[in-house]
Amino acid sequence: MSTREKILEDLFLEEEVVKQNEIVLFNDDVNTFDHVIETLIDVCDHTPEQAEQCSIIVHYNGKCTVKTGEYKDLEPRCSKLLRAGLSAEIV
Repeated sequence: MSTREKILEDLFLEEEVVKQNEIVLFNDDVNTFDHVIETLIDVCDHTPEQAEQCSIIVHYNGKCTVKTGEYKDLEPRCSKLLRAGLSAEIV
């Protein structure tokens, strides 16, 4: 095995070890687009364009992954979304 192949194999194995979770935002009939967009910008560090796209996806598909990462980073963010009145969970 070449050095390059070994490095690639090590990186691939390392990626498998880090468990990535997702915050999924669900549609509701309560929150406005503006509130959802502002909350995603504030809580998930979205750009205004990202937040708007996610809000549209949630509206039409019923749900959207809004943040991916390690659980310890996502848990406080998901709690803030919930406190803001949004419906979200970590999967």
